[in-house]
Amino acid sequence: MITRSTLLPEWVTADAVLLAWPHEATDWAPWLETVRATYCQVIDAINQTGAGVILLCPPAQTEQVSKKFAAGARVLIIPAKYNDTWMRDYAFLTCESEMGREPVEFQFNGWGEKFDARLDNEVNQRYLSQLCRRPLRTSKVTAEGGALEIDAAGHLLSTAQCLQNPQRNGEMSLQQYRDTFTDVLGARAVTIFEQGHLEGDDTDGHIDTLVRFTPDSGLVIQACDNRPEDSHFAGLSALCQEVAASLPEHHQYRLPLPAMYNEDEERLPASYANFLICNETVLAPVYGQPEDAEALAVLQAAYPRFTIVPIDCAPLVQQFGSLHCISMQVPQHTLTDKVLTQLQAGVSIYAF
Repeated sequence: MITRSTLLPEWVTADAVLLAWPHEATDWAPWLETVRATYCQVIDAINQTGAGVILLCPPAQTEQVSKKFAAGARVLIIPAKYNDTWMRDYAFLTCESEMGREPVEFQFNGWGEKFDARLDNEVNQRYLSQLCRRPLRTSKVTAEGGALEIDAAGHLLSTAQCLQNPQRNGEMSLQQYRDTFTDVLGARAVTIFEQGHLEGDDTDGHIDTLVRFTPDSGLVIQACDNRPEDSHFAGLSALCQEVAASLPEHHQYRLPLPAMYNEDEERLPASYANFLICNETVLAPVYGQPEDAEALAVLQAAYPRFTIVPIDCAPLVQQFGSLHCISMQVPQHTLTDKVLTQLQAGVSIYAF
């Protein structure tokens, strides 16, 4: 008998969120203290939802980092070596099976060998698997968490531009990807969008910057209706049309598009769709832009039973990512009792 193991949607109740502390060798070196302040804000917001934070940290910095949080914070620090902090793309995913909730990993190679990610690719097996009740299940396929979006019915979304980068899995076809997502993640339907991309996005168009499910058969889309002269208008409008054709029964909640640039006048992929759902709360990225208020209103309409909490992610987007990219939720009944007890005890350092 084949036991189906199905990827859980993000809105199931979570015990924790995984983060990795920015250190001097990460992308954040030029903005280290500013970005660390953002991480502290994110950690506090996660704690306010009732979830703890499991925080990777360089071994030499654990004591120093532990002092940055209030005594009442729920932060479990994991001494670890890693290349960077984009946990969405290398931390384990969580699936539901008849045997319980299990961690599942794909391979991570720095978004198609754009960056060194050898340490990141070892994080699950070296550190995180030991925190889980069930053994880690590993796929040999290269894929990132940010490239995958699923709802409670098992309908999985992804993008062709990302999957078809040959530096990930060679000439693997879209049908082979569909079969992989069915076999590994229990997807009951797979939709792969051809349209939509944000300039400056190193991931080749991750779905978590473009289209997100709601629990009520809705889809939040990073659109561009507010900027008809923008270079993104045609592509994002085509994405909205493609979504309507592929999922006509789903209501669209279209987000406005901000226009942000760095000091080198490079367009930054500031997406309001890159939010984190945690325990009936949506941690929503804002960027100090005129579109922030409208984006928050769209998210409140899309998630009417959820609390919307804005998080200033202007520092994060300087390295071409945002809030969802740095985080990975861990649903209830995934972590061991030892880990849960330690998470509830305040700020502590995990001993392997």
